[in-house]
Amino acid sequence: MSTDHDEPPGRILVVDDDVVTGRFLVHLLGTRGGFDVSHTTDPAVALQRATSETWDLVLTDVEMPGMTGLELLQALRRASPDLNVAVLTSHASLDNAVSALRDRADEFLQKSMPPDDLLATVAALVAEGRAARLAARQAVLAIGAHPDDVEIGAAGALLVHRSLGHEVSILTLSRGARGGTENTRAGESEMAALALGATLFLENLQDTQIREGDPTISAISSVVQAVRPTVIYTHSVHDVHQDHRNVHQAAMVATRGIGRVYCFQSPSATVDFRPTRFVTIDDEVDGKLTAIKAFASQTQVRAYLVPDLIKSTARYWSRYGDGLYAEAFEVIREAGTSAGQPGSPRPDLAAHAAEGAGE
Repeated sequence: MSTDHDEPPGRILVVDDDVVTGRFLVHLLGTRGGFDVSHTTDPAVALQRATSETWDLVLTDVEMPGMTGLELLQALRRASPDLNVAVLTSHASLDNAVSALRDRADEFLQKSMPPDDLLATVAALVAEGRAARLAARQAVLAIGAHPDDVEIGAAGALLVHRSLGHEVSILTLSRGARGGTENTRAGESEMAALALGATLFLENLQDTQIREGDPTISAISSVVQAVRPTVIYTHSVHDVHQDHRNVHQAAMVATRGIGRVYCFQSPSATVDFRPTRFVTIDDEVDGKLTAIKAFASQTQVRAYLVPDLIKSTARYWSRYGDGLYAEAFEVIREAGTSAGQPGSPRPDLAAHAAEGAGE
């Protein structure tokens, strides 16, 4: 797990039409402060960069041609409400200060302030910005026993997460030797992960002999430590395949500190699979089929990979949702997110998910 020592320097975007002032701030904040600093003289360019790149702080002048710093602040608050913005001016006035505060500037600074004071204030603002981004971060880890398990059960939901800007990772614990050539299935897993925009972690536990204890728990724990997920998807315990049940049990131990844990349906799930969360995947069903199509070595021998069956299953579960297709999940834990905390809203699957009672 990364430590504070491993963190990259804070990123600061300086917006000032005065080139000399911009160079001074880049030198002060970059050389003395150790921050990663970029400078632009154009507020429109700053707005585009601030909304398309990751920054910890925008430091803007007030009086600039084309767009004032206060107008830039207003635009940033609409486009990136969680981004820390400080207004910097050499002509402090009560009107400017009131306007900046009304538009929720995080700080109003004078260019004449001592450099050490400016550095200290900027460092505090960067730390606050990072804390807000960390609170808003969503990282998803889907855990499966074999190649294609995750894709069958949760590919649609993973694509929804990706559309919301969440980080998505897949952990496949075996290479499916009992179902085909290991190298072939490993390559297919990589292609499927690419189709889903996910990072793949591929372990080499023995197919059909995955244990519920170690080394399974350790393998999952290692990836959890690397990914730091906020959401987990894995197998249901209601499954006739021993690998699936054991992965479920191991995941419950390895992810015990994670607040949101859901179990997907496998083709070998029993009638005791009782989902209460349904994620609409109308816009993602084709992407799910593309990911499953990557497992070409299996599609000819596994009836459950036939596209019609995949779509029919999703069509059935949609009766509990609000669309034409849905994926179903048992809820293990669904702790509240930090959406209610000021300055750190966390986008959810709420727009795609419905709750109900499975039959």
